[in-house]
Amino acid sequence: MTNHEYTAPVPGLDAVEVPEPGAVTVVVASPGEPGNVRRLLRLITESVPGRLPCEVVFVDDFADDTAEVIREAAQDCPFPVTVLHREDPAGGPGGAVAEGLRAAGSEWIVVMDGDCRHPPSLVPELVATGEHAGAELVVASRYAEGGHRGGLADGRRVAVSRGAARLTKALFPRRLHGISDPMSGFFAVRRSAVTPDLLGPLGCEALLELAVHRPRRVTEVPFVPQDRSAGESGPTVREGLRLLRRLAGLRTRTPLARLIGFGLIGASGFVPNLLGLYVLDALGLHYVPAEILANQLGVAWNFLLIEQLLFRDRRAHRRGRDRLGRFALLANADLVLRIPLIALLVHRFGMGALPATALALVLTFVLRFVGTEALVYLPRRRPGNRTTARRAV
Repeated sequence: MTNHEYTAPVPGLDAVEVPEPGAVTVVVASPGEPGNVRRLLRLITESVPGRLPCEVVFVDDFADDTAEVIREAAQDCPFPVTVLHREDPAGGPGGAVAEGLRAAGSEWIVVMDGDCRHPPSLVPELVATGEHAGAELVVASRYAEGGHRGGLADGRRVAVSRGAARLTKALFPRRLHGISDPMSGFFAVRRSAVTPDLLGPLGCEALLELAVHRPRRVTEVPFVPQDRSAGESGPTVREGLRLLRRLAGLRTRTPLARLIGFGLIGASGFVPNLLGLYVLDALGLHYVPAEILANQLGVAWNFLLIEQLLFRDRRAHRRGRDRLGRFALLANADLVLRIPLIALLVHRFGMGALPATALALVLTFVLRFVGTEALVYLPRRRPGNRTTARRAV
């Protein structure tokens, strides 16, 4: 995969410079804050020039009165407003973004939050910058020159935001080249560059999904988040853990990366194994059953990490108990297979005990990895039906 081609921001653009054609679909995913809807639509109406064809698509995941509020507020809008209500909000906010991208019919798609922290006045500039720079992806960045964190005033939010951005860029240094704010939830993308089915289950990390999966010509415009007029949100431990799992999933998408991750997780399993063996030995248990029981601690440790970090997106094919049973069987079969394999290499092929043991470890490790992928985590089946109701308002 090649690197991004980064284009420097184009200075001096304003709303009147938006070239034609430049139709734009504004996707507002999981608004969840009805109090902001009327203000958001008013700001979009005031910000988008009349000669720029525009539509707004709300993706609603909540069983409240949000859709009715949007219906009432849309009566005064000079552009089409659509509500996509998802009865099954699969994938969370990121799934909502993907649904909005699928529904968009314009040349440009602008993704933004519904809490009015993303200024709609920047929508024409995002489109204009993309047109003038010939870019496929335009990021509204808090960390570009001229940008600011705005309402992220307290130290905890600043630290979480900065830490997440640095970790993400460290994991994908080439693919995120030229993107100073990979966690931004405010960006514009050309429809031709969108592959919504690749989007993962995260909200503001939809930008990360797009940037990591496909290299593209990118540029940035600075922005300052506005104060939230209704509702509250902030980084949580749950969101942080979900981000870490998704980053691990993106980083281990290729077979080679999964193989390396599988090996690192397997090596970490020696810690609970040895600790368990130490405790059982101190309790006076014979070393043979102690070794067998301690090995199961390592198996359980490896299984938990592999479930969360390597194959989280491929767990739907089998039940949890079935996956655990198959994984434990493969892990323990490794011990049974290794001894006769070492004997075969020594007596049949004349190898020394040490190189035979090393080769047997490598061979059984590769076989265990292949068996785990093929027998435990088969590719997830695509759902046959989608439960999204489209309502033009």
